[in-house]
Amino acid sequence: MKILVTGAAGFIGYHLCERLVKLGHDIIGLDNLNDYYDVNLKLARLKQLGVSGNDIQYNKLVKSDLHGEQLKFIKMNLEDQENLPLLFNENGFDIVCNLAAQAGVRYSIEKPMKYVESNIVGFVNLLECTRHAKVAKLVYASSSSVYGMNEKIPFSTDDNVDYPISMYAATKKSNELMAHTYSHLFNIETIGLRFFTVYGPWGRPDMAMFLFTDAILNDKPIKVFNEGNLSRDFTYIDDIVDGVVATLLAERKEKKNYSLYNIGNSKPVKLMDFIEAIEKATGKTAVKQMCAMQPGDVERTWADTKSLQVDFKYRPHTAIKKGVDAFVKWYRIYYVS
Repeated sequence: MKILVTGAAGFIGYHLCERLVKLGHDIIGLDNLNDYYDVNLKLARLKQLGVSGNDIQYNKLVKSDLHGEQLKFIKMNLEDQENLPLLFNENGFDIVCNLAAQAGVRYSIEKPMKYVESNIVGFVNLLECTRHAKVAKLVYASSSSVYGMNEKIPFSTDDNVDYPISMYAATKKSNELMAHTYSHLFNIETIGLRFFTVYGPWGRPDMAMFLFTDAILNDKPIKVFNEGNLSRDFTYIDDIVDGVVATLLAERKEKKNYSLYNIGNSKPVKLMDFIEAIEKATGKTAVKQMCAMQPGDVERTWADTKSLQVDFKYRPHTAIKKGVDAFVKWYRIYYVS
């Protein structure tokens, strides 16, 4: 298959590109390398893929030194209505996987227009390119944040998600609605994946796993929101990639043009237990600064993944201790040694 992976320098995108290359597929990775968080971390992920930062320019395909023609990278904005259609026309993609987005729940409260540009304008541009290039399947990242203040647990894709509590969540909900429109009008198979708190090596610096580990190892206090009364469906990156690859490549018994799936561990972990696992992995005790609930945040997340299990045989298997140990080991190598 020839597959376009947007957000290829991101946390999930990088790991997905690694896996797809190992499976023998031809990949073009796209990312605009914005500075929402440390660009050097994004460049380091690309270096793992054999893409040198010195070779990267806007709208220029760069071939991987490790994988040759099998993996190429291009720096491009998803909302670029001139160059993105050219990329589609020149490459004949079989499948598109859209992981590019302006991320961050809290940042979306401060900078809403960045989310409109990337997550709405960019996504419509991608849908248009997919339509005109006659790409048969689009798999795209949604988010567990669309559930907002939903009190019914576990969260199901059958639940009402009309009440998002952050701009980020609102843009992800809009992606699902636009995908439905294009599936209906143009017979494109679209699969939306509502990701639940992904963690693991090469993870984002704005996520709890990274923030806690960094603070604990550097003897700094950690902010524990809602006095620690939170729980998250923490999902290890390898399990996430298993699910994404299945939706990209596997055939369902009953093909549907439009579908949504939760992709998570389906075993929520209390925040204090998560912190304790990091303390054990680092061998240090956290200095905890208890804080009030953050605007736009929710008390708990819990994924109902039955439909993903039935349709794509999704089976997350990584225990929280194993996942936390793997992250802390990577962090020590990347930042300490």
